[in-house]
Amino acid sequence: MNFLRNLLAAILGCLVAFAIVFVMFFVFASLLGSSKDSISIKENSVLELKLQRPISDYLGNNAEDPFAALFEQGQGLDEILNAIEVAKNDDDIKGISINNSFIMAGLAQTQAVRDALLGFKDSGKFIYSYADFYLQKDFYLASVADSVFLNPVGFMDFKGLSSEVLFFKDLQEKTGIKMEVIRHGKYKSAVEPFLANEMSEANRTQIQELIGSLWNSMVEGISDGRNIFPDNLNTIADTLGGRTPDFAKATGLIDDTVFYDQYEEKLKNAVDSVVDNDLNIVPLEDYVVRSNKKIKKTGKDKIAVIFAQGEIIYGEGGPDKIGQGIMNEAIIKAREDEDVKAIVLRVNSPGGSALASDIIWREIELAKEKKPVIVSMGNVAASGGYYIAVGADKIYAEPTTITGSIGVFGVVPNLTELAADIGVNAEQVGTNKNSVGYSLFEPMTDGFRNVVQEGVEDTYKIFLQRVSAGRGITIAQADSLAQGRVWSGVDAKRIGLIDELGNLDDAIAAAAKMAELEEYGIKKLPRYKTGIEKLMEDLGGAAAKTKEGLIEQEIGESAYSILKQLKSAIDQKGVQARMPFVLDIK
Repeated sequence: MNFLRNLLAAILGCLVAFAIVFVMFFVFASLLGSSKDSISIKENSVLELKLQRPISDYLGNNAEDPFAALFEQGQGLDEILNAIEVAKNDDDIKGISINNSFIMAGLAQTQAVRDALLGFKDSGKFIYSYADFYLQKDFYLASVADSVFLNPVGFMDFKGLSSEVLFFKDLQEKTGIKMEVIRHGKYKSAVEPFLANEMSEANRTQIQELIGSLWNSMVEGISDGRNIFPDNLNTIADTLGGRTPDFAKATGLIDDTVFYDQYEEKLKNAVDSVVDNDLNIVPLEDYVVRSNKKIKKTGKDKIAVIFAQGEIIYGEGGPDKIGQGIMNEAIIKAREDEDVKAIVLRVNSPGGSALASDIIWREIELAKEKKPVIVSMGNVAASGGYYIAVGADKIYAEPTTITGSIGVFGVVPNLTELAADIGVNAEQVGTNKNSVGYSLFEPMTDGFRNVVQEGVEDTYKIFLQRVSAGRGITIAQADSLAQGRVWSGVDAKRIGLIDELGNLDDAIAAAAKMAELEEYGIKKLPRYKTGIEKLMEDLGGAAAKTKEGLIEQEIGESAYSILKQLKSAIDQKGVQARMPFVLDIK
């Protein structure tokens, strides 16, 4: 009875809270909307790029959603690039100030912003950059500027790229929690940390070559921007020649060391037309409001740009998860829309569910029968991300894109040793020889391992067939490029896994050419939930958390913990086509 009374009280409390929040939400939204409408850009303004929120390729149709700003915590790469393009021809914008110390974007996204800024410079307008400190990716972006400045007591990180991999074999033995691994691909090293205490030579080779290729792309860009030979940049990196502001200036990495107020004076001089000695700084998020109203391409005919970003899961999917539900709905919508003459699939994914990847691959094959399909790869299009891309008519990748990783694996947790240590014994009863299946609390049998291995091998063969058909090569050739190995965009172009190096605009231009379009508009898909829908979902989530709290109170913390673990285990389904490791580039 107490439980029902508590549950009823919680529900009534939630309803009252929902009503209050709902009213406050609309009041705040109306105020926000009116403030947005009142944003104006003065003459002789400087657009300021502060890219310190997480950057996604696509946040959704925020330009049409007045409540989006209340919920989004990130920035859309598509909106950033559009803002830079609009600013290029905006008479009110005299230049751009990059004021950034920690860009929350992948390397390929950073390169896309940098390329857009190179295009901005074609207008003859200036770009300056300032930071209290420069990390390597931030300096790579800043090197596009006409002048680069650093705080006199700041610092610069310029030493080359590295990657660290943690290994857990001994930890498994000490805890009794073991991960049973079934894989195909000598480079499929996502599972290596569970099998060994040190890095294999195959894994070391691929990581070394990958980060070496990425570093070379960065050095090439910095060399062009700062007019320093690549060999000299590598010498600076090897000797830590930019570790202090004075060293960074002496080696030519930066132009000068100044405090921010001095930097503002330089911006005023660069604008060269300041009324009352004021400096008109326009934050990027404000300028996006203007640039979103400026449509770069128009026309009745459309090119659909479908964004596939995040881990691939079996299910619906959303803004940061690729599910066959929302993806196939977008592909079918573009395929059946008579105004859409071509499709560009923008992929930014390390992979995931092999089954969902194949379901999406099939829908792309059907779309390709009716209209051209071009792929543009972002930060990463590996394993399942490459799987869904490989059937396209043409594939573009950035030089710094991480791609390939053609391989599959399965990982199954086993608690046999832990259960024995803590005194847990599990007994199974079944009607047939294989009816019991796998138990977390019993050693994995050879029969079960063979069945899983068979599934992994079958999935790998199908993956190779998709690559063979999509890239026009033999199965043997596909296998020689596979084995789970990852490649940079530059190397992927060399070995034939992609067709061209280029960005999203290049892929759109190629799609227009294949569809024989001269004038066309862009239709972005999928459409995610609006701000009000997100509000209702969040409120529902709050109610769910309240109910979860009541359940935990009734059955106890230990039992509830087991319940959550079981749910998490159930959510992991099927053979995985994932990138072979989490690459934290530093």
